[in-house]
Amino acid sequence: MSARAGVVPADHPPPVDSRREFIRRELDGEEDRIDVGVAIVGGGTAGLACANRLLALLAEDPQTAERLGEVPVAVIEKATVCGGHSLSGAVMRPQPLLELFPGLTREQWRGEGFAFGEVTREAVYLLPGPRAAVRIPTPRPFRNHGAEVISVAALARFLARRAEEAGAHVLTETAATQLLVADGCVRGVRSGDRGRGRDGEPLGNFEPGTDIRAQVTVLAEGSWGHLTGAAIREFGLSDDREPQVWELGVKEVWRVPRPLDRVIHTLGPWPLSPGARSRQVGGGWIYPMRDERTGEHLVSVGFVIDLDYADATTSAHDLLQLFKCHRLLRGILEGGERVSWGAKALPGGGWWSMPRLSMPGAAIVGDAGGLVDTVALKGVHHAINSGRLAAEAIHAALARPGEPLESYERALEQSPGGRELYRVRNARQPFQQGFVRGLPLVNLAIASRGRLPPGRLAWHRDDERQMFVGSTARRYPKADGRYTFDKLSSVYVSGTATRDDAPNHIRVRARVPRELAETWRWMCPAGVFEIPADAPADGDVDVIVNYTNCVQCGAITAKGGRLTTPEGGDGPRYQQM
Repeated sequence: MSARAGVVPADHPPPVDSRREFIRRELDGEEDRIDVGVAIVGGGTAGLACANRLLALLAEDPQTAERLGEVPVAVIEKATVCGGHSLSGAVMRPQPLLELFPGLTREQWRGEGFAFGEVTREAVYLLPGPRAAVRIPTPRPFRNHGAEVISVAALARFLARRAEEAGAHVLTETAATQLLVADGCVRGVRSGDRGRGRDGEPLGNFEPGTDIRAQVTVLAEGSWGHLTGAAIREFGLSDDREPQVWELGVKEVWRVPRPLDRVIHTLGPWPLSPGARSRQVGGGWIYPMRDERTGEHLVSVGFVIDLDYADATTSAHDLLQLFKCHRLLRGILEGGERVSWGAKALPGGGWWSMPRLSMPGAAIVGDAGGLVDTVALKGVHHAINSGRLAAEAIHAALARPGEPLESYERALEQSPGGRELYRVRNARQPFQQGFVRGLPLVNLAIASRGRLPPGRLAWHRDDERQMFVGSTARRYPKADGRYTFDKLSSVYVSGTATRDDAPNHIRVRARVPRELAETWRWMCPAGVFEIPADAPADGDVDVIVNYTNCVQCGAITAKGGRLTTPEGGDGPRYQQM
């Protein structure tokens, strides 16, 4: 590769106009549409927490429930089941879920199969190299005593069942492809067409999409939902905010012969290259997951990396395989068996990057609104908290017409979760200066509980980082199919299924500089992007997009592309993620 100046992904934007393509302004007539009370787009933790809380309030307010019609709450989920596209570590702070279902104990959570035990022991390690591990006092953000290890995919399935029992209509395998907007107000969503061919032509089983009209719409799409992005632009929700930045996590679940007795986090620098040139920042985890129903000893092992890096050969999937080769990990995993795999992008900007969370006729909850504390690696309880508070504001607006949805934002800011996010508002930005230069300021922000550094620290977009083809890939281990794995076998384990002749849902330029093509090829954990073997070593190259491999992680949106929704039912089918 040449030593020319780096390529900036933002200089090669995807061929998409979100406001023109993803907002529908001409609405169907009454005879051609579906009317619901509240439409919740996304059957993950935040959306389903909103559905359950809203239905509980409506059960106590039959007059308002009656005004919402035959379908008071509809949950629109593109996966085959709720939680099918959901992934997190995950260690959850329990209070918001206890408040959502006050009659349900943590022992009952475990009996339901989405929780795996209370955290009673924990450890944090620095990894100087592939063999050494230095245990350090647990930093405040990593103190998880009393938290619960969970699977968010399984939690979503539980929440969906409870919502259906309470009266929700859960529409799985249904992609919401356009936001309905009329007279400056969100009026619902339009479901996507089904049965189109590779070039968009209708096939023999073609079914057109339908307008789903709602009195209130909740955007709970998760990381960088394309409707959320369109709404942010349409209503100026991020004006005067910092840009959102992203991280990418790859996770495996292993069945192991020996139980793990503690939650473990690692802070590097190994296996990363944290210097000023490569700018890699991230860390790993390994959590115990004892299944109370089967008695099996499982562990969640994963690696997460900021997408602000500069070395195009950075691969979160391959870094996880390298991470597992550390002596600390081998002592836990050896003799075990990988049973599942997945990947997901998550918002990392925090407080200053959060858009306004309400607009006329709609609210944004969970990861879609950037409600993740990436200092503490916590997002699940923020998702539940935001869903619950949004439901309460929506009920108030429905019961007392004219009540603004902005009350949701105020309630969130004043809640314990809002205060947590505010305390770490300046704790991650210094890492964009590089790991070594930024670490002292990060530690200062944590130690001072947000008092220092003062003011508002800026972010720059991930796609503004100059990319170069570096040497990180030289360190990745070769897949052996037993302990380390390639991308394609991992996609198979995820249960991903997409029609071979389905339309392409990933928007990227077909021909880009080699540095950008290499960025996409290495970054994608599912091996979606390829460079032809006869492509030149320098200059512009063609990009092959194997979109049927896509696991809907969303990382491409951070580095010069755009993920849109596939046909309903396509994508991964996560069980334990």
